[in-house]
Amino acid sequence: MTETVEQAAARVAPQILAFLRDMIAIPSESAGERGVVERIAEEMRRLDFDEVHIDGFGNVLGRVGSGPKVVAIDGHVDTVGVGDRGTWTRDPYAGAVEGGVIYGRGASDQEAGVAAAVYGAHLAKSLGLLEGLTLWITGTVMEEDCDGLCWQYLLREKVLAPDVVVLTEPTKLAVYRGHRGRMEIEVRTQGRSAHGSAPERGVNAVYKMAPILAAIERLDADLAAKADPFLGKGSVTVSEIRSTSPSLCAVADSCTIHLDRRLTHGETKASAVAEIEALPAVREAGATVRVLEYARATHTGLVYPTEKYYPTWVLPEDHPAVRAGAAAAEAALGAPARVDKWVFSTNGVATCGMFGVPTIGFGPADEVHAHTPDDQCPVDHLPKAAAFYARFPATWLRALKEAT
Repeated sequence: MTETVEQAAARVAPQILAFLRDMIAIPSESAGERGVVERIAEEMRRLDFDEVHIDGFGNVLGRVGSGPKVVAIDGHVDTVGVGDRGTWTRDPYAGAVEGGVIYGRGASDQEAGVAAAVYGAHLAKSLGLLEGLTLWITGTVMEEDCDGLCWQYLLREKVLAPDVVVLTEPTKLAVYRGHRGRMEIEVRTQGRSAHGSAPERGVNAVYKMAPILAAIERLDADLAAKADPFLGKGSVTVSEIRSTSPSLCAVADSCTIHLDRRLTHGETKASAVAEIEALPAVREAGATVRVLEYARATHTGLVYPTEKYYPTWVLPEDHPAVRAGAAAAEAALGAPARVDKWVFSTNGVATCGMFGVPTIGFGPADEVHAHTPDDQCPVDHLPKAAAFYARFPATWLRALKEAT
């Protein structure tokens, strides 16, 4: 009897788990992913990918198939740090398996998705599911530091030109079709230093900032009035505050806050900046407002600067990519797929938000465990996700032909 995709995925499930454990064991924070990139390339070659290489940015790319329609399945291979190890109940780099769950930094966000995608491509090739298709698996870097920058490089430098992208970020095996955008904004007040024994001689920049903090808190609540039915409300929060002074015995001569601004449908960089600039407290303080820049070397040494603005993106529910995702998920799971959105941000800000490449998400694990000391993924998610990734390219090609 011919082996089904799901049966084949179940057969290789122990190999997926072993591969994921290897990945978790290699610390791979942003700009330090070289070890895990090389381990992924090794696995791709062992599984007889048709082409494997590491690009100038440091992403690892593996290809199977050579048809005219190009599908990319993407997962970032960098992780956040561990933080206070005292908050962990397990070794973050051991990949412990307990009660049907694998634990460790990157298990949910999002090395489980990469491991399953590599094996999904292997299954698609071995089961003959790539007629008319080229499938790329991209293990991308620096996402935690600057989401989408890796895909700005891939698309602007013409490394790849996919017709559709699947993100393997955690979705709890649902199909996701978008999320809010985000941006990082700096607000700065200027003061004048004076000796701390006579503060009345100076102008304290921290005091000038105080009413701005309160105004931003109120603005976050006011954003509910512009909530989108699917994506919900935008948000803004102060994530850092710092000041300068000549010494700890002096009046603060500058104060700067860092804002994390999440953008719902219809909100833009210009509108978000204008809202901050229009706050009476900002105007009264003569504060400056600016969108921040990012420029950090990747593990290859390349610096690829960008503005810290990451656009909102959503695909319509009846888009061929979404319909194909739902169909592939139903086949892989044996049940109708849930279609939803992420709360956080992904590389989709570049693929779909900046460049308009149709993008969906499907991944193992639950995003609630991302960046926590309980980082984890159910082991049984791995073969199910691999079956989805094996099925999606041909399912999408059929949906595309039906739509035209």
